[in-house]
Amino acid sequence: MKNRALSLVEGPIAPSLLRFALPFLLSSLLQSLYGAADLFVVGQFSGSAAVAGVAIGSQVMQTFTCVVMGLSMGGTVLIGRRVGENFPEDAARAIGTLSLLFLLLALLLTPAMYFCTGGAVALMETPAEAVADTRAYLLCCSLGVPFIVGYNAVSGVFRGVGDSKTPVFFIALACAINVAADFLLVGGLGMGAAGAAVATVLAQAVSFLASLFYIVRQGMGGIRVERRHLRLDGPCTRAILKVGFPLALQDVLIHGSFLIITALINTLGLVASAAVGVVEKIITFAMLPPSSFAAAVAPMSAQNLGAGKPERALRTLWCGVFFSLVCGVLVAVYSQIFPETLTRIFSGDPAVIAAAADYLRTYSLDCVLVSFVFCMNSYFSSCGKAAMSFFHSVLATFCVRIPLTYYFSRLAAGSLTLMGLAAPAATLLSLAICLPYLYFLRRRALSAASAL
Repeated sequence: MKNRALSLVEGPIAPSLLRFALPFLLSSLLQSLYGAADLFVVGQFSGSAAVAGVAIGSQVMQTFTCVVMGLSMGGTVLIGRRVGENFPEDAARAIGTLSLLFLLLALLLTPAMYFCTGGAVALMETPAEAVADTRAYLLCCSLGVPFIVGYNAVSGVFRGVGDSKTPVFFIALACAINVAADFLLVGGLGMGAAGAAVATVLAQAVSFLASLFYIVRQGMGGIRVERRHLRLDGPCTRAILKVGFPLALQDVLIHGSFLIITALINTLGLVASAAVGVVEKIITFAMLPPSSFAAAVAPMSAQNLGAGKPERALRTLWCGVFFSLVCGVLVAVYSQIFPETLTRIFSGDPAVIAAAADYLRTYSLDCVLVSFVFCMNSYFSSCGKAAMSFFHSVLATFCVRIPLTYYFSRLAAGSLTLMGLAAPAATLLSLAICLPYLYFLRRRALSAASAL
């Protein structure tokens, strides 16, 4: 087998980060095409009610997915540390523990998602016209929970060992199946939102099963995982949850807050609901570069910290910020000048296109600010300080974003332009907290080094 894992503790930092992050960016881009393909095809062959149903249902599923990804980051950091320390036996033990944790998670969450669908539809203040489509979308997607959980566990392991290339092949396969199934089920058979959900579940199942087959046949990163490693090792479990639980809880609260925000906007009517759903899809793509570079910063910093190279870990952070910032500025500038060229991709309704463009102009400013915050969060996690990410994210969301969204929804007849400012305002508070804390970590590291 050709070992696809990169050496993240040697050589120039910027090229290493790029080589590691770009495949992950491609993988994330393809994964985001799941929801985008659903929304695009439904928008072409169904009405605004189906578009709103898919958009609202996707918000709920995205909340769930981000929780799973938060937990998987705990495994990524732990595996990265063990790889950096050159302890393959400990890395194998961490992989086995992560696998069993996620199996238990799938067994718990699948029935929970299925039976909570009705409550989620009501909680979201779903417009009456979109209730049936939203319910159908969520019921179908809940059956795909085991595949979402399984794939994120596998991806976390690949990132931890320094292999960001292999998952791209499985995501590309899933994306092709999803798009083809969308056109068949939604366009050809007229199944609407339910057809889009079935296409997504089918794609996720194929991706996960293909990745499992690959691991059984080829292994990963030169680490051999045997049956004796498949147990809940106490220290590994605690290490995974120390990083993963705060991130997962953070994602529950933050994406739960997004559902609250969506519910507030849904009270403004079907056009506003569909417009915000369209912009959320656009922002999902716009956030891919900073989130991908941040995802690369975490295992690369973890491996360097494990190898006793804290200065290199910190330089990795700033390289990630630079690359993310370039992309964020380009998105923000384009969104100020040509927003309608983006919003009409997902809707043919002129009213939705115009309202979404207003929302996008201000919301897109957040793409610049998150370039700093995302990478800092990853660095904090690699240092075992995920609780700080949880603290500032929750504070910014519940003290700034939700109150501002509520206030603006009652001001100027619910202007989406004003409501778009809530996101960058919240991120600005996070940045004001992260920068001093990063300085504190840096000073403490220097003091520890001088004492040796």
